[in-house]
Amino acid sequence: MYDTDQDFDMCPQRTVNVSEDCLYLGLFSRPWNVRSASTAATKRPVLVVFYGGGFIQGSASFTLPPSSYPVLNASTLNDYVAIYSNYRVNAFGFLPGRAVKESPMSDLNPGLLDQQSVLKWVQKYIHHFGGGSVVAQVLANGRGKQPKLFSKALVSSPFWPKTYAYNAPEAEAIYEHLTNLTGCANATETLACLKAVDVQTIRDANLIISESQKYTTSTFTWGLVINGEFLFDTLTEAVTSDSLQTQLVFGMYNTHEGENFVPPGFRSLNTTNGFNSSIPSFHQWLVGFLPGLSSEEIRLVESKYYPPVGRSETLDLYNSTYVRAGLIYRDVVLACPAYWIASAARTAGYAGEYTISPAQHASDTIYWNQVNSIQQTDELIYQGYAGAFASFFQTGNPNAHKLTNSPQPGVPMLQSTGDGFVVNDTKFETAKLVLLKERCDFWKSIGERVPV
Repeated sequence: MYDTDQDFDMCPQRTVNVSEDCLYLGLFSRPWNVRSASTAATKRPVLVVFYGGGFIQGSASFTLPPSSYPVLNASTLNDYVAIYSNYRVNAFGFLPGRAVKESPMSDLNPGLLDQQSVLKWVQKYIHHFGGGSVVAQVLANGRGKQPKLFSKALVSSPFWPKTYAYNAPEAEAIYEHLTNLTGCANATETLACLKAVDVQTIRDANLIISESQKYTTSTFTWGLVINGEFLFDTLTEAVTSDSLQTQLVFGMYNTHEGENFVPPGFRSLNTTNGFNSSIPSFHQWLVGFLPGLSSEEIRLVESKYYPPVGRSETLDLYNSTYVRAGLIYRDVVLACPAYWIASAARTAGYAGEYTISPAQHASDTIYWNQVNSIQQTDELIYQGYAGAFASFFQTGNPNAHKLTNSPQPGVPMLQSTGDGFVVNDTKFETAKLVLLKERCDFWKSIGERVPV
């Protein structure tokens, strides 16, 4: 333990020189009284942050002030402990396959187990830092068989890739691809061979595999798998069976964030990367992205739920292939997971959409996950948006410490109203999530064949 601003290595990823000795966490908060930190009256909420990065990259190391400081700093009413933790990614954290499952010295989803270990550490030791109840930004479904480690969750654009069984053909193909790239394909014990391969070789292979399914079934390839021990269900199975245990959930997504992950060729009639804006090209992408769907389900996607000319809660009209494909990707991978998890909250769920241009993936973080001048130049949106996050972290209610005055609305409770919170460029609004619910209900009904 260090009372310091020193950093720590990220886990192996990309091409940078990092370390396998990477399972560290960093903690920051407002000053607290050490002598009274463990008393019930002074225990503060604890925010545990698990970075995004599509299961292929990310780092928890931070300098002062840390990236989420604008949320804590939105109001002195909020006083919580924030923890940033590393977890393993790509092959080091999410290598699937029967060989891994059958090995007594190996685990499936070790990156997810890293997250669980952090939450257990917090439960055991956070009282030394004046901490109490835990807020997390990742949900782990254990169907009630794991100890309850947090009570609140904020899921901001929760990247939810295809979720296969550990031994599904798609999962075994990833394992086989890694053994081929590392020279282990012909080894008698392929897993033992992989464990002996140097880190740089694995890292180089990771990059190739991460790009191998781009614009088809997966953006980054790596992800968690159903193993029947720690992770029992896909997300749609969990919400359908009412298995999620989190009491309070706040889910957010961005209007155009799916467009970051679909072929850029959709913006033009000229073919780029094998795709263009034509209807046949869109259909080619769709059946490649969702190969498990029947022809009738593909027809419903193309004609009923995402027609060539359509609309959404915050788009009065779209008529481009690029936006159309982006909405499909957004809903399947990002928006519907946020909506489903918020809808399944035991006590209260909240959902919202960030619409400020360009409203693409991560463009919203300028208000709450970066220290910059916009917190002073656009005070209304900063206080209403980051302030809602801070209030939720502190109290479980994004409106309890509301910083904006009337006529700016608060964040509506999803279950009782069916409404979502909308972040616009000059104001806040609420919107009936009728179309989103209809689309997400469709995806949930066929979740087994997505699979998600």
